[in-house]
Amino acid sequence: MPHRVRKLSVLRELLESGAAGGLLLMAAAALALFIANSPLAEGYFNALHVSFAGLDLLHWINDGLMAIFFLFVGLEIKREFLDGQLSTWANRALPCIAAAGGVIVPGLIYAGLNAGSPETVRGWAIPTATDIAFALGVLSLLGSRVPTSLKIFLATLAIVDDLVAVLVIAVFYTAELNTAALAGAGIFTLVLVGFNRLKVKRLAPYLVMGVALWWLVLLSGVHATIAGVVLAMTIPLQASKAAPDDASSPLHRLEHALSSWVAFLVVPIFGFANAGVSFAGMTPSVLAEPVTLGVALGLFLGKQIGVFGAAWLAIRLGIARLPVAASWLQLYGVSLLCGIGFTMSLFIGLLAFQDAALQNEVKVGVLVGSLSSALIGATLLSFAKKRRPAVDEGSSPLSEGRS
Repeated sequence: MPHRVRKLSVLRELLESGAAGGLLLMAAAALALFIANSPLAEGYFNALHVSFAGLDLLHWINDGLMAIFFLFVGLEIKREFLDGQLSTWANRALPCIAAAGGVIVPGLIYAGLNAGSPETVRGWAIPTATDIAFALGVLSLLGSRVPTSLKIFLATLAIVDDLVAVLVIAVFYTAELNTAALAGAGIFTLVLVGFNRLKVKRLAPYLVMGVALWWLVLLSGVHATIAGVVLAMTIPLQASKAAPDDASSPLHRLEHALSSWVAFLVVPIFGFANAGVSFAGMTPSVLAEPVTLGVALGLFLGKQIGVFGAAWLAIRLGIARLPVAASWLQLYGVSLLCGIGFTMSLFIGLLAFQDAALQNEVKVGVLVGSLSSALIGATLLSFAKKRRPAVDEGSSPLSEGRS
């Protein structure tokens, strides 16, 4: 029987294109830092607070544009769990276990450094997320020196990280609830589920209901970006039983329609709007603040310890296998890159703290931890050598098979 040729997922396409979106994100963040510390700083910060239709520009970016980002993330999560790298335990074991370690250890490091302050300890989740675009952008600079199996491992781990981050935001960073709006959001969700059950294939009904859902979730007190994930979960993956991975399915069409917009517009705009930290009046003592230290050390130390430690333990116990052609040193290098927590870490930081001074400490911690992880991880990977696989790599793109 001939093997069905699967259409490449958006993640694979981003990998093959060199993760250009991640490089653009780096450039946007660098530009924001430059402008925030230049004569243009006042105009930059004032522009972010220009009000339009009841929300200022920064809120439209963080609550509106980022809902599109979360919609895209939700589509990718659903796709990978149903028909991708997370569809079987053999493929999902290592990245899922590593992701768990990469969430727990950074959170503990941050909480330990902020244990004496109820005001700041609520930011424990800030260093737990990996920025997939930024991390893959760094990997793209290394080219063929990093085996494809490790790129897939990193992308898959980041997807699991995003799923955990979505759950954390929904559970721990929800404001006072508006029950009427929440009930309305529940009704619209049921309508979307009904579309799915009735096998509605046109995207327009889903998107119209999705906009209404976003508005009700915004009013409810739950962060509005969660609406993007809820909408994604209702978009059908299967166009027909005969072709479960048919490129004409609604999920595929929406995912591919959004991919370029998210990579080249939504995420860079978010980075540009949120990475601008003014160092005016800021002293080196900010680096010793518990929030800054908790975020920076959580990302840099917590991620590498948690991801590599959990992966090492899983492989040694026989629960998972070392990725094909990857050496232990390369796996450690990629674990370092997991400390790049830019987009989601900044996002959670904005939800955790309303105080501008604390938000600046978060941004400094994210920048220090992410840049340290990127520079040291990339340097290590540039010198690390591939391992010759024991079996044909074609048996699995992620893990080495048993002999």
